Amino acid sequence: MSTVPKDLKYTDDHEWARVEADGTVTVGITDHAQKQLGDVVFVDLPMVGKKVEAGDVVGMIESVKVATDLFAPVSGELTVANQDALDNPDELNDDPYGLWLFRIKPGEGDSAANLLSAAQYTKLISG
Repeated sequence: MSTVPKDLKYTDDHEWARVEADGTVTVGITDHAQKQLGDVVFVDLPMVGKKVEAGDVVGMIESVKVATDLFAPVSGELTVANQDALDNPDELNDDPYGLWLFRIKPGEGDSAANLLSAAQYTKLISG
């Protein structure tokens, strides 16, 4: 069974989102996503300063089995790409909730409120 921390929000694309004190949204992949991917070997992250709409492809994760897109969970401006994830993508294999990928500053009226709760995401991945 995959781990689903209750303090995070989730997307149906198997990403987690955490709203920070400054209002930015930190994004990573879920434990479920990591298990589906297998051993992650490469991460391509979005360009800082890029404006995106919720659902836009903003990067990619590659594993030994498959490559998959990363999506923006909210609309806004990409503010940070995590250099640690670029340098050590294999850390996602051990702790997908500990290694975040990028941050977005939501646009006016955009928020993580419409994302899935932990209970909703657990139901999604359970069946």
